[in-house]
Amino acid sequence: MFVAKVTGSLVATQKVKSMTGHKMLLVEPYRLDPDTGTGLKGTGRSLVAVDTVGAGEGEFVLIVQGSSARLTPETKPLPVDTAIIGIIDTVHVGSACVYDKEV
Repeated sequence: MFVAKVTGSLVATQKVKSMTGHKMLLVEPYRLDPDTGTGLKGTGRSLVAVDTVGAGEGEFVLIVQGSSARLTPETKPLPVDTAIIGIIDTVHVGSACVYDKEV
């Protein structure tokens, strides 16, 4: 599982039939800032993920990739490699809060 930020959405009018009706979002994986250890920092990569939880642009989400992306009831029949499986409220490392959705 990875932490990622929703950076946009993707619309494909031509796609395999099984993908019809599934929302696709652009996400950027994030990691703990290696310089400070007190925040999250983008990796500069973009991925397309199927949204299974109703995430929106700007939110931090939990994503899974590979075979794990096809293990949810919503994605089992889909040809996907990345799925959003949660919306993150807080991230703590040790005693420090490095992300809080409410702040």
